[in-house]
Amino acid sequence: MTLNSLDLPGRPEDTRIVVAMSGGVDSSVVAGILKRENYDVIGVTLQLYNHGAAVHRAGSCCAGQDIEDARRVCEELGIPHYVLDYEARFKEAVINPFANSYVSGETPIPCVACNQTVKFADLLQTARELGADALATGHYIRSKAHGNKRALFRPVDSERDQSYFLFATTQEQIDYLRFPLGHLPKSKVREIAEELGLTVAKKQDSQDICFVPQGKYSDIIARLKPDATNTGDIVHIDGRILGQHDGIVHYTVGQRRGIGVAIGDPLYVVHLDAANSRVIVGPREALQTHKVFLRDMNWLGDTALEEIGSEGVPVYAKIRSTRGPMPAILHYDDGQAWVELSEGESGVAPGQACVLYSDESNTGRVYGGGFIARSEREPEAEEMLRRLLKGETAITAA
Repeated sequence: MTLNSLDLPGRPEDTRIVVAMSGGVDSSVVAGILKRENYDVIGVTLQLYNHGAAVHRAGSCCAGQDIEDARRVCEELGIPHYVLDYEARFKEAVINPFANSYVSGETPIPCVACNQTVKFADLLQTARELGADALATGHYIRSKAHGNKRALFRPVDSERDQSYFLFATTQEQIDYLRFPLGHLPKSKVREIAEELGLTVAKKQDSQDICFVPQGKYSDIIARLKPDATNTGDIVHIDGRILGQHDGIVHYTVGQRRGIGVAIGDPLYVVHLDAANSRVIVGPREALQTHKVFLRDMNWLGDTALEEIGSEGVPVYAKIRSTRGPMPAILHYDDGQAWVELSEGESGVAPGQACVLYSDESNTGRVYGGGFIARSEREPEAEEMLRRLLKGETAITAA
């Protein structure tokens, strides 16, 4: 069977593709490339939050000016454009869970939740209802045929790698999605935008989380969860009370600056004890961990997760979006997955993602991953924290 450039049967002009358009250069180029190849292209933009308040915000997406930019690009390309109001759904599926997670002492990743629910579930269903053969996006990740299904791979441009935020994409979604930019460097995408004469060719990329102005998480959480700003103690891992804080939402595990207390030696946030409204701090070595336990696993490997067992299999793990994959061992036993990090990592926080790969190259396969439920520190620090949380350590003023 002859396949077109998207690995779909049939001529491009007989193949309908819905393009998720954020108003940025990447998704606009996807629409432009596919239109140039004579696909039947439909542009769809999601209104995700109060666009009126965000009209003049630079570096945002899915609101105000961005929706207008997407409309203009579709007009330039001569393709239909639809704007879908997903504001209520976005608040329910992304914003509220984000706030709840932060209040519980986690460090959530709302972009993953958005991809899981609004973009790759709700929008994907809309694409099917429009009779589309695939949903295409401007994400920098590759997918290609792997046996009787498709598999995800890191993009050619490692500096634009978005696989960390797409680890939760299910197999059914992967088979329907297409990522035309995965084999291109960003510089080439800009060139294509210029060639196509798109008005967004020089538009800056999104930087902040779309609903968090200037990256100030605490502002939106304080509005949604007023109780999240309750004060409490800043406690050293050895049990000393060092001071007071004005809400654990102002802190993240691994933080060093702006803690508000000093004892001479550098201090880092080691743990957020939400139940007791305590910020627990300690030396850098108290952050070091070699083992993370995962929840909500999305496994995309060829071997069934249940067959991996406690002995484990070698993988490469990525704990932060800005770090490359590191050697690790994935274990799975009795419904629990955990990863041993060969080189260790510091500042690992619950709620972050642990994404798994076949190797460390920029074309490695994405094996999926999970959210970090907890991490296990070096034995001495782990025991000190355990005793402190159980109330076995005397709490004293410094």
